[in-house]
Amino acid sequence: MRQHPHIYSAFKNELYDAHLWRGRALFIAFAALAGLTVVAFTWLTEHALALFFRVQAGHWWMPLLWTPLTAAAIVWVTRRYFPGAAGSGIPQVMAAQDAAVTESTRGLFVSMRLTLAKMALTAWGLLGGLSLGREGPSVQIAAGVMHSARKWLPKRSQISEHSLLVAGGAAGIAAAFNTPLGGVMFAIEELTRKPEHRNHGLTIAAIVLAGLIGVSAYGNGSYFGVIRVEGFGWNALLPGLLVSLACGLLGGLFSRLLAVSLAGNSLDWFSAQRKIRPVAFAAGCGLAIAIIGVVSAGDTFGSGYAHTKASLANTDDTSSVYVLLKFVTTWLTAWSGVPGGIFAPSLAIGGAVGGDVAQWTSYANPPTLIALGMAAFLAAVTQAPLTAFIIVMEMVDGHGLVLSLMASALFASALSRLISTPLYASLAELQLTRLPKA
Repeated sequence: MRQHPHIYSAFKNELYDAHLWRGRALFIAFAALAGLTVVAFTWLTEHALALFFRVQAGHWWMPLLWTPLTAAAIVWVTRRYFPGAAGSGIPQVMAAQDAAVTESTRGLFVSMRLTLAKMALTAWGLLGGLSLGREGPSVQIAAGVMHSARKWLPKRSQISEHSLLVAGGAAGIAAAFNTPLGGVMFAIEELTRKPEHRNHGLTIAAIVLAGLIGVSAYGNGSYFGVIRVEGFGWNALLPGLLVSLACGLLGGLFSRLLAVSLAGNSLDWFSAQRKIRPVAFAAGCGLAIAIIGVVSAGDTFGSGYAHTKASLANTDDTSSVYVLLKFVTTWLTAWSGVPGGIFAPSLAIGGAVGGDVAQWTSYANPPTLIALGMAAFLAAVTQAPLTAFIIVMEMVDGHGLVLSLMASALFASALSRLISTPLYASLAELQLTRLPKA
């Protein structure tokens, strides 16, 4: 039988080591700094996208010139000066924790230099109207801030570089979505597979603090407002199953398409051009994105937040081809090689799937199916169902939809696993190929 600790000795051992407490104080201070950095990044990206839409509203033809030029310029700058900033940012944080990565090579994946570059390049992409999100980049940005704390930590602080990376990456999600619980679950599902890193009280405190900073800056509310659950019962069973099934299949296909495209192992002409002429290829992707955006009256430009908000508020008459168009523009944006995430576009695509099913089945409360679609598609793409469920759960008023959100996310994620390997794990392996050869 285990004995209870002696209270006096326990307090003495806990308070005696000044190095331990100085390390903890620095850890929390840098978590606050990471949260503030993500808040600043959020402000920058929102203003960049708003400026694009203002100019686009007055000059409909502008994206046909500006968007391909932006994509080409971003890819050129990224490849020449900041190759570690390309793509989402989540695979970089995962790769930085690999056993093959040493202290001298970890800067290839996370650093303050990459943090600043990621902020500027992602905002530039939204200024160009590209279909990308800021949540994935927020993970790498916050992880870079937290990782820089290692220079000041006492040697006896008992805080590892892995703990800094996990806390920073999860804090990025917490601050970006105003969901500390979502950040904790993201750390468990995606950023670490090692049991010794789970339930780490200091890490959770850092994630919660970063989330609270986001709430302080933008208010204690969700990005999409409140989803009212009205008359939700057995009549939603068939529409809900259709939404989960469609999102699981589409999300799995999207994940597989991204993994294959970004790996660059295909023998098709487009993949060959991406290898040989990456800047010209990015310009071609940007032109295709611009044409689709002009044809869709601007709906497919940017992250998709505005479109999702309008759908949830029942103020948007969604085109029946929006899902296909947003799917293609998000894939082309990622394939082009620009820095940017897929969380926000995935929520937009999933929400549009829910809206389409509500229209086809004449379901009385479309926002309910839109919420199910958001959770299901995000879960299918990331194969992190609990994270997806918790993020969307924050948008629900009441508990009437909680179990349905969880079921939709789990079902869609399970279906996606039959189609594709986990996306971020595959991309993390791709990142590791950038390590210097022995």
